[in-house]
Amino acid sequence: MAKKKSKYSFINEVHEQIMKATVVNRRGEAKVKRSDLKNIIETAFNTGAKAAASGERVRFPVIGALVRKEVKARKSGKGVNPFTGEPMEIKARPATKKPRWSFPRSLKDTFANKRNW
Repeated sequence: MAKKKSKYSFINEVHEQIMKATVVNRRGEAKVKRSDLKNIIETAFNTGAKAAASGERVRFPVIGALVRKEVKARKSGKGVNPFTGEPMEIKARPATKKPRWSFPRSLKDTFANKRNW
């Protein structure tokens, strides 16, 4: 039986890695080294980026979501140079896949509010 691939979760990825890197001292306090935390977050973002590149919409809490965007091919054509006015050839563009970042409404509202400037 084939195992179903689950959706990527940034929070779950970070939580799993922190649980592996956590050290409990004699007083029962859980500690994570600063360098370990940096590596955990970088690894989680890189894994999320790879998941987004494969076509999955990856959500990062509070800061937004990353998704792959399909850009259509464009034919070559003729145009006019706006500075000199002479005709020019516009190159064709092949179809590509590019990353697209979308921000949550709460973050957009924070930036739109002038009291935060």
